[in-house]
Amino acid sequence: MKEEYSEQSTISGSEALIRSLLAEEVETIFGYPGGAIMPVFDALYDHRDEIKHILVRHEQAAIHAAQGYARVSRKTGVALVTSGPGATNVITGVTDAMMDSTPLVVISGQVASGLLGSDAFQEADVIGLTMPVTKWAYQIRRVEDIPWAVSRAFYIAASGRPGPVVLDIAKDAQLNRHPFSYKKTDFLRSYDPFPDVEEDDIRAAAALIRSAKKPLALVGQGVILANAEEELKAFLEKADIPFGSTILGLSAIASSHPLNCGMLGMHGNLSPNIKTNECDVLIAIGMRFDDRVTGNLNTYARQAKIIHFDIDEAELNKNVKATVKVLGNAKQTLPMVTGLLEKQSHAEWIEEFKPYEQKEFECVIKEEIHPGAGPIKMGEVVHKVTEATGNKAVCATDVGQNQMMGTRYFKFTQTRSMITSGGLGTMGFGLPAGIGAKVGAPGRTVCIFVGDGGLQMTMQEFGTIMEYDIDVKIILLNNNFLGMVRQWQELFFDERYSETRMKNPDFIKIADAYGIKGRKVIDREELDGAIEEMLAHKGAYLLEVVVETKGMVYPMIPAGGCVSDILLGNGHSLY
Repeated sequence: MKEEYSEQSTISGSEALIRSLLAEEVETIFGYPGGAIMPVFDALYDHRDEIKHILVRHEQAAIHAAQGYARVSRKTGVALVTSGPGATNVITGVTDAMMDSTPLVVISGQVASGLLGSDAFQEADVIGLTMPVTKWAYQIRRVEDIPWAVSRAFYIAASGRPGPVVLDIAKDAQLNRHPFSYKKTDFLRSYDPFPDVEEDDIRAAAALIRSAKKPLALVGQGVILANAEEELKAFLEKADIPFGSTILGLSAIASSHPLNCGMLGMHGNLSPNIKTNECDVLIAIGMRFDDRVTGNLNTYARQAKIIHFDIDEAELNKNVKATVKVLGNAKQTLPMVTGLLEKQSHAEWIEEFKPYEQKEFECVIKEEIHPGAGPIKMGEVVHKVTEATGNKAVCATDVGQNQMMGTRYFKFTQTRSMITSGGLGTMGFGLPAGIGAKVGAPGRTVCIFVGDGGLQMTMQEFGTIMEYDIDVKIILLNNNFLGMVRQWQELFFDERYSETRMKNPDFIKIADAYGIKGRKVIDREELDGAIEEMLAHKGAYLLEVVVETKGMVYPMIPAGGCVSDILLGNGHSLY
């Protein structure tokens, strides 16, 4: 489709919507039909060879699948739902996408414009509900506005700091007719997604980095969203700077890279957390200083001069005051700084990380991935799965202990390999997001780690897997508890396990009912063979592993604590 297209014959608003999506090169939609969006689904029927629609079993799954699709594919995810409950069911996912900067266009049907405000059947104030959690929310009441709105929606969703956009289309706008024309948006007067880079800030950042004796970089998802992985690598290697990653920044650079110190945050690795409060220059790149990374802001990196790279000016000085702010796209700003640096060496400083790495291995990691005896451990399962894939798979997780174990022990060799709910922490995210990831990257192995709690929030999506024969590998870490809440109850609520123990169904039988092959593993001796069988199987597979009932995720920084006040568990002391 050309950048600009028009014709004089009239077409319906629904047909105009589909043609607009085609103009934006949309190939896949995740959705669920209903009365107020039925005209669009009728138009979609004539374009089945051009746009693939994935019928999910719940609207929440549609938007999570669109998120997973967007994360791996570098494309904007699209979800299509009806009015009222169809639209309200996606709001959790819209909020999740907003917090995690995922480009989405969500299209909801709406009652006819003449009925708006009358409390008509399945009417909801979608714009009022979604405006606080979107980059843009717009209600289309006229057929002639559909191409205009779609063009702007895709531009806004994908440019600058990405995020979700909601288009709410009245039913009469879908049915009425109008000549069709389409022009892609590349400029909006009131929206500036490409801020000018200040040369003085680049020079100031480079000067600070040149003077640093103990620099530490914090890598966030902004690097991945900017497609700046190679620019980041060149910068870090030239300046010889060790780095830690946020959960969403994982996989930007291979886990095995010698400067990679692991994950930041509450359940992150010892060395990057501790060294945050010992470095002299802290360089944050495409991350927002979330509380799960910083802990108590009053004790966070007080000794360091801070450089903050970000494309969103609202994030600069929001939580942590920066010495130097570098506003702009990391793909542009990082090379500008790198060009002002000489090759540096911080060998002595990097050597200081190693005792903490060894301490964590001896006190936590070794006991988790090589337990030898006793019940199977969560980290053990994740470690064996990632090794069996050659560290080349996409890792999708739900939320809870399965998420923390997945992020801690899965390893990566290529970017866009970690799909998880970061800022919102949405249980039920893992299964549909993994489905979307497989659709977005059909040539890659997708391993979905879920807990028995989160899986049951969106387990109906086994039906989506069945209908479209989606080859995902689902690893259920079953401890018959809401594990992360139970961990907090054990540590901070005197082991009062209020409403966290779960009586679970036979998951393998349920999977079998959907035509999904499955296997339940209780004995460690069966685990390697079961993982091999799962990965060799052509098609979806559910591997249920019964893990220790009261497993713990360590290290752990208590909420609101200092990043260097870390619990190691099992009677181990940090010092």
